[in-house]
Amino acid sequence: MGPDRAAEGKGGDRLNGAMPDLRQLCRAALARQSELPAIEFERRWYDWGELARVATSLQSALASTDAPESAPVILVARNHPAFIAALLALLAQGRTVRMVYAFQSAAGIAREIDALQACAAVARKQDLAEPVRQAIRRKGMMGIALDDMAVELLDPPANAWAGAVPAMSSIEILTSGTTGPPKRFQVSYELLERHFITTPLTATQGANPGSIPPFLVSFPLGNITGLYITLPTILSGQRIILLERFRLGAWLDYVKRYRPAHSGLPPSCVQELLDANVCREDLASLKALGVGAAPLDPTVQRTFEEAYGIPILISYGATEFAGPVTAVSPEDHARHGRDKIGTVGRALPGVRLRVVDPESGQDLGANADGVLQVVSPRIGPEWIRTSDLARIDRDGFLFILGRADGAINRGGFKVLPESVERALTLHPDISEAAVTGIPDRRLGAVPVAAIRLRPGAGKPSIEALEQHLREQVAAPSIPVKWLFCDDLPRTPSHKTDRRALQELFEKSD
Repeated sequence: MGPDRAAEGKGGDRLNGAMPDLRQLCRAALARQSELPAIEFERRWYDWGELARVATSLQSALASTDAPESAPVILVARNHPAFIAALLALLAQGRTVRMVYAFQSAAGIAREIDALQACAAVARKQDLAEPVRQAIRRKGMMGIALDDMAVELLDPPANAWAGAVPAMSSIEILTSGTTGPPKRFQVSYELLERHFITTPLTATQGANPGSIPPFLVSFPLGNITGLYITLPTILSGQRIILLERFRLGAWLDYVKRYRPAHSGLPPSCVQELLDANVCREDLASLKALGVGAAPLDPTVQRTFEEAYGIPILISYGATEFAGPVTAVSPEDHARHGRDKIGTVGRALPGVRLRVVDPESGQDLGANADGVLQVVSPRIGPEWIRTSDLARIDRDGFLFILGRADGAINRGGFKVLPESVERALTLHPDISEAAVTGIPDRRLGAVPVAAIRLRPGAGKPSIEALEQHLREQVAAPSIPVKWLFCDDLPRTPSHKTDRRALQELFEKSD
């Protein structure tokens, strides 16, 4: 195989020779026998009847507006049974769903709502703080609160719907930043039908998915991995164990109670699992452990596999690719697990990979370090340039080496230093800020910040700086360490010297 690494096959799956219809599948799911268990959340099972009631109540609330049934809706999504029911209700109507990240300040949620067009905004009642309510009113939207499994209409629309219905129904989410600063990305219904509804997660479930162990879901509903896992699982009728956020104790409880053959972990939690010294017998049901979304230290991988005898199957993907594009298969792990340690696998069917020179764009071929480009069959035939530094060996195995844009991969959440620096300089006492990443045993890397104060300014507390940032950026972007400097380390061209900055923090420990 030449340097343009590709895998044979077509990217789409079909059911019985026909493309599944997302709207019909959502309607059929909500019409399941009401007493059938659907989702376990915080040790309580929610049945399909409860999900259907939430869906019907939400659709009734939306029907009270003069907007067409297909008008877009904002969903400030949380991992809760009510939000899965809400998503199914909106998709059943063919609406465009505009996801807003819930784990940020009220001011951040309000800014996102101000930038979007929709007939309504649906959020957890606790997330509808006054700045969010004001943004909803400014935009003339209906405000709808989900309070556990109750649907409450808070703000009727301020004026008649005047927006345009999107030509293509989709779920809009924020990208991970793999190809640059995060931006809105449309996951069309057609893409969901062709590539999401039937996935490896559901391919071997058989005729009675309710008879197999439930599937653990912990990735946020509003990101690409959350959608890729949640939608096919819930639509197939398989039961779900839902976590609001990943917790190792909850994952261990799930494995010990249900004894699944396969499960997954965030990369940062593999070391945490080793540190917990979990009994080998507790994990004995697992035949493989899936890991993705962020780098995994090869030493940690090797230590885990030797301790538990469970192969770790790593994958690599991004929102911009509409899901994973490479993976380590069980067969590849059995053959190459030792000599390819650190790889994120080979191209999935239909995917093409190449590594190019960052300046000229020239294809560098095998075993060369450069910037990764990808053709994802879910997106189209064009090459997608990433910001990931990579190498592809002669056997087609991909190795991710770091970031070309200096982004900090904090356990799968990409932090752009420049964004945090801009937010910090909005503080009245700060003249200049420099942000970089330092290694972290659990998360891979974490952001740290050096501050130069304005002349005569008082030194703000760390708590005040963190609170200031929470109003500007998402929580994972908050630095974990701070330094106050008379001047910042600089390159000869007077740019921030991030390597020297990292050394400053190493010396400060």
